[in-house]
Amino acid sequence: MARIQLRDLCGARSGDKGDISDLSLFADTPSAYEAIKAVVTADAVKAHFGSLVKGEVVRYEAPNVLALKFVMYEALGGGAPQSLRSDNLGKTHGAALLRMWVDVPDDVAASASRRHAPLP
Repeated sequence: MARIQLRDLCGARSGDKGDISDLSLFADTPSAYEAIKAVVTADAVKAHFGSLVKGEVVRYEAPNVLALKFVMYEALGGGAPQSLRSDNLGKTHGAALLRMWVDVPDDVAASASRRHAPLP
């Protein structure tokens, strides 16, 4: 197994409506999709965001486009008009999730086309 950031295996799109943040990960390859599907669970995403997400996180699978979609409730401090956060919009959550570290099979990490140089 290799430790890698999601940004090396996939891209992300995200947005918001009210106090709900919606984000999707799009894997680069079928093997990357299977690897992230195994480890990027709703619980793992909720833990990654910590106290920023007060409500439930729901995961949906879209294998036809190699995507995992996450809907995070109570994730924006009440929504844009109510929040005191300086940058609370859901569109920032996609980039934040791409920084999540995950363990994937060595061959998946080795073939990651976006992979950065290994950490020292």
